[in-house]
Amino acid sequence: MRRLILALMLALPMAALAVQPDEVLDDPALEARAREISQKLRCPVCQGENIDESNAPISRDLRLYVRERLVGGDSNDQVIDAVTDRFGEFVLFEPRAEGGNLVLWLAGPAMALIGLIAAALFLRGRRVAQMPVEALSDDEKARLDRIMRD
Repeated sequence: MRRLILALMLALPMAALAVQPDEVLDDPALEARAREISQKLRCPVCQGENIDESNAPISRDLRLYVRERLVGGDSNDQVIDAVTDRFGEFVLFEPRAEGGNLVLWLAGPAMALIGLIAAALFLRGRRVAQMPVEALSDDEKARLDRIMRD
């Protein structure tokens, strides 16, 4: 148990963000905005991490670029637009719901709706198939009895 606690305590600093002390802005409000923006931007190299968590050199450059833009007076949307113009929509963890991306945004709910309709039709068809069949005639009952005895 002690080893587990020790391992967790040692792993905790690794979970810290990759932002270097020399990157941090003096103004806490601007730094908070920079961190918020950095959480929304994907590392072009790592692809599964945002630039705030990535140690890749390109992520460091992007973090510095974001901070430069914020110090220059840009709004959060302007900074995100500038990075997107430079690297494309790929760097956004949440692509905008417009243009070609609209198909991707609507495909999930549309497929879920199609799946629900298909499931409802399937279950409805099973219910109709399980309806009781007419009772057996006397001749059929006698034949069934003979088959079951043999």
